[in-house]
Amino acid sequence: MDAENTLKTPVLVLGATSLIGRHLMARLKGEGLDPIAFSRRPPSGDACWIGGDLKDPDLAERLPVAATVFSLSPIWLLPPALPALKARGMTRLVAFSSTSRFTKTDSPVAAERAVAAALAEAEQALETWCAANGVAWTILRPTLIYDEGHDENVSRIARLVRRFHVMPLSGAGEGLRQPVHAEDLAAGALAAALASAATNRAYDLVGGETVSYRVMVDRVFEGLGKTPRSLPMPTWLFGLIMRLAKPFYPGATTAMGTRMGQDLTFDSSDAARDFDWSPRRFHPRFPAP
Repeated sequence: MDAENTLKTPVLVLGATSLIGRHLMARLKGEGLDPIAFSRRPPSGDACWIGGDLKDPDLAERLPVAATVFSLSPIWLLPPALPALKARGMTRLVAFSSTSRFTKTDSPVAAERAVAAALAEAEQALETWCAANGVAWTILRPTLIYDEGHDENVSRIARLVRRFHVMPLSGAGEGLRQPVHAEDLAAGALAAALASAATNRAYDLVGGETVSYRVMVDRVFEGLGKTPRSLPMPTWLFGLIMRLAKPFYPGATTAMGTRMGQDLTFDSSDAARDFDWSPRRFHPRFPAP
């Protein structure tokens, strides 16, 4: 199948209000395509939008006709919606998953293990269904996604730095990271959709630089115009602080400290080969509050 022939207007974008979605909508428009957003709330700007949810019982009636579909919604919502998308003409699907399917498999936090299992099950269901129904698929698994001022990873660190002017670390923060910008992921999704070599394959997508957790934090300080002030501490003390902080920061877990010392790295050489994946290095720049 020639993927390039299927990338015609209109192009359907599921989860268009997500971090990657807003960049993808802009990039599709810039390429002269006509993206249609399908999401629960309208995207910014003058985008063509259809309000809805992938769980809608009348999904097939709400969806537009579209041969190419980009899915930025949680991938576990996608398998039940595939028949409706196929009925509306889908022949090419690019769907985002996450490297969390690997990194959180053995997490001490039950909810994180459940996420890893849901990602893996959804990927397998998608691959099986698409193979049986003649839909060319590509799965993209980003590492740590950031988009200055908008994400809940790097930007969360920035908010803590702005508030406390110091960032505690569990141990020395030596675990390796590969932060990847949402705008680069949008560009990569479009490139993958156009590349015949990327059909029926899954890719781990990493940022343009591998840095330690501590260096990542230091770069956040620099991106805020501040002198880095990391505060290494014993793992047990960091865990105690996370437990005390949980009422104020619901996302805080002791597993966060454990992961600071773990290498969460992947290889994107196959993506570079198949669709010229070439993301930026990690030098975030945060807007003034």
